[in-house]
Amino acid sequence: MELALPHVARHLIRDLTPRSAQLSTLNGTRALAKLSSLLLLMLLLANPSNLLAQTGAIAGEWQAYGGDIGSTKYTPLDQINASNIDQLQIAWQRPALDSFYTDLNPNQRFSSNYVAAAIINDGIGYIPNGVGLVEAFNPGSGETLWVQQPPEGLEGLPGAPTRGAAFWSDGDNSRIFSQRGTYLYALDAKTGDADLRFGNQGRVDLQLMPEEFERFRWGGVPMVIRDVVIIGQAMSDSFDSKEAFRGDVHAFDVRTGELRWTYNTIPQAGQFGTDTWQDRSWSYTGHAPVWALFSADEELGLVYMPISSSTNDMYGGHRIGDNLFSQSIVAVNAVTGERVWHFQTVHHGLWDYDPPAAPILMDIKVDGEDIKALTQITKQAFAYVLNRETGEPVWDMVETQVPQSTVPGEVTSPTQPFPSKPAPFDLQGALKENLIDFTPELRAEALEIFSNYVTGPLFTPPSIRTDNGTQGTIQLPGSQGGADVQGAAFDPETGYLYIPSITSAFVADVLPGDPEVTDLAFVKGARRWIGGPQGLPLFKPPYGRITAINMNTGEHSWMVANGVGPVDNPAIAHLNLDKLGVPGRPSPLLTKTLLFIGEGQTNLRPGGRVPVGMPIEIATNSGGPMFRAYNKSNGDIEWEVELEAGTTGAPISYMFEGEQYIVVAIGDRLHTPELVAFKLP
Repeated sequence: MELALPHVARHLIRDLTPRSAQLSTLNGTRALAKLSSLLLLMLLLANPSNLLAQTGAIAGEWQAYGGDIGSTKYTPLDQINASNIDQLQIAWQRPALDSFYTDLNPNQRFSSNYVAAAIINDGIGYIPNGVGLVEAFNPGSGETLWVQQPPEGLEGLPGAPTRGAAFWSDGDNSRIFSQRGTYLYALDAKTGDADLRFGNQGRVDLQLMPEEFERFRWGGVPMVIRDVVIIGQAMSDSFDSKEAFRGDVHAFDVRTGELRWTYNTIPQAGQFGTDTWQDRSWSYTGHAPVWALFSADEELGLVYMPISSSTNDMYGGHRIGDNLFSQSIVAVNAVTGERVWHFQTVHHGLWDYDPPAAPILMDIKVDGEDIKALTQITKQAFAYVLNRETGEPVWDMVETQVPQSTVPGEVTSPTQPFPSKPAPFDLQGALKENLIDFTPELRAEALEIFSNYVTGPLFTPPSIRTDNGTQGTIQLPGSQGGADVQGAAFDPETGYLYIPSITSAFVADVLPGDPEVTDLAFVKGARRWIGGPQGLPLFKPPYGRITAINMNTGEHSWMVANGVGPVDNPAIAHLNLDKLGVPGRPSPLLTKTLLFIGEGQTNLRPGGRVPVGMPIEIATNSGGPMFRAYNKSNGDIEWEVELEAGTTGAPISYMFEGEQYIVVAIGDRLHTPELVAFKLP
């Protein structure tokens, strides 16, 4: 059965929304805009799974963190377009923490990394705030409608930001689901009060692993599908033992909060996949959580889980084998939690190449065949395109020989899966030809730095750092990507995928484990970012880029640098170079004609040099204050604005009272985080 929207419905979405929006604005009423939304819903309800899985946001709203539960980050709205975008102006700004909370505690502190994105449902906006509590707001003014009460009063106020909330409704019963700390909350969508019919007084305890292993934490977004709400978790990258608990996935009844199923991300006795763990290492190896985001297909009833690395993520001599389901995409039945299919992107992972973002659902046509597909973008700069019903690769997958480890006790997988299409979307391999060559002098300095490390193509394993030898392996892409948690965006009308990525290496070094503190033969070392000569990166630009790929053919369409980058560095300023890109991690937003994207959080001030040895999470996450709209067809910049800080959350777009809004979260160490909304005058 064809999953694409009917041809007539597509045209009605495209033509009806902007006209009704314009008329509503002229009339100064909400009536026609509401009628437009109602008509759209009536047109599409014949196949509701299409609305929510892979065709973008509908009815002028933004129903899920990624626009839809297929994470397309797309809306067909185009009231804001290239012909009028130069008139775009700030409509309202909203702080990351409502004054209700600062009145409770004037000294309340919260993170500048405001990673949240709002959802817009039934004319109301919902977003987790700077401490992870949900706030509801008016989408047209940003004014607060309600706030979630701290569960333990003032003592319960401290917390951490999360990426988003989920909406669910059944008749007159509508709920907002959010995860904060060790609890999953169900709130009345109209009032913000705890829904006492759910769990224990409106919440469910997520601390389901023995507390001696690790305290539950996550910063993701609950996935609601088929009357269950699904939760992942984040786990520490610091290991002092080969024994740890699994990062299992849990599903709860959307009405009662009862635990419906648990999926073991590392298979246990009698389960499929234990044969990929030598010497019963599945029985004590842990982690492998879904720290990123889920996607789902309502019609197929499948949830897609990007499972990350197991203990230890840079040495695996204690867990010989391919190690399912670490670093795999696993499709499970949403009702039962049973595995339907899996695809492993990295065998016996040693590179921290976790699948970092939600798989993107898309309907494509390849060689005349309609395919229900999904695409998993990766840190290693591959886009794995799979049939989302079966898990079979859409294009040939080539098991390619890769370098082998020299670390004692390590047994590297002899091959890794390389997709034949699409081509990599970022630089791969610590190779001489990838080193910067702006000038002969810089090239010579880069080669000198290069000589102190183990180098090689993609999947060259981590190596032992020694005082009198090499300092570890240069890994490119590094553990921050390539692509990362910011994801990508897909246009279901044109079939094009837009991937933001960064070019940034790091040092994958391991050290002998101290038997007095660990039972691991080797532990990860400093894992530091490696800089190049005179404050420049070691490898060629662009250091932040956007790549457009035609998913019907697998061919790249265009690539542009995102951001100006270090063109003013004294070593290259005389070359008058064009944009080199910045290594931030901004999320994209697609509308009918435009691609909106920022530069990511600003960790380093403009003009500042990055010292060698800077922590990887700082050096590779430094963006800039610009927010842009690109032409989707060729990558030309149609509009840009300098914000007061870099973008930290994913932008969204919606229609409210006949006007289209673009909203994005910003913040840094010098600017209090907030939401910024744009619209036409």
